[in-house]
Amino acid sequence: MSQMIRKQIYIQKSQEERLKRVAEARGVSEAEIIRRALENELKHAGYRLAYDDEAWAKAYQFMLDMEKRLPVARQKRSWTREELYEERMKRHDRNTN
Repeated sequence: MSQMIRKQIYIQKSQEERLKRVAEARGVSEAEIIRRALENELKHAGYRLAYDDEAWAKAYQFMLDMEKRLPVARQKRSWTREELYEERMKRHDRNTN
């Protein structure tokens, strides 16, 4: 057996429950199930894209559509910097009246 290196991971509660069931059903350790899943993932690592082509195409099309739209009409601000600062201080500083 090759040298093992200890790694700690976080998994969801539902994943833990399924991991326990699968390991018990197959008669192997939970670590073995994780190693097999990792090996399967790494086997295809060189061939999988890091992004979703369809999602990227939709996002790109959205950007092109936005570029074609007319600019938003400018409006005068209804607030001042001081008002925003004062409101923020009231929210975050309980000693300010």
